[in-house]
Amino acid sequence: MTRISMTVDGTRYEDEVEPRLLLVHYLRDHLGLTGTPVGCDTANCGACTVELDGDSVKSCNVLAVQADGGEVTTVQGLASDGVWTPLQTAFHEQHALQCGYCTPGMIMAARDLLEENPDPTPEEIRHGLEGNLCRCTGYQNIVRAVLAAAEERRRRAPAPRPTDAGRPDGRPEAAPATTGQEART
Repeated sequence: MTRISMTVDGTRYEDEVEPRLLLVHYLRDHLGLTGTPVGCDTANCGACTVELDGDSVKSCNVLAVQADGGEVTTVQGLASDGVWTPLQTAFHEQHALQCGYCTPGMIMAARDLLEENPDPTPEEIRHGLEGNLCRCTGYQNIVRAVLAAAEERRRRAPAPRPTDAGRPDGRPEAAPATTGQEART
């Protein structure tokens, strides 16, 4: 047995686990977080996608001991006080699921995609989610949901500060040069 410690959905856990235990089984069987499904156990379907230290990973392809000291976010850790994220809401509103089995992994992979590319095209979404398989939807509504979530995230983003808007790189405009005469007059 190996002692591990990790933060999952904001809560710190310490456990003794078999060194060969997969992260998906640790989440489901040890922590009771069954929102992350076991799909193929071969990293092909992506249903078990979670975030590990800010990057999406297929948790059937990561050992729990490899996540030791890390921070894991599951689909169950996204909502805050029962309020869904724009991405979760968009999946619901755009009917981007049928049986729902792939949905947790799709949402987690889409979240990672939107962090890297907040304004993706439909083709970029398809490319970004190609490691996640859905056997029911045909993907069209999933793409629509990610587009809707991206739009909502941009709408909610804080407006740039006026001092940041002056230059294309976002840096403030340089202050006008003074000669020292202004201070004396």
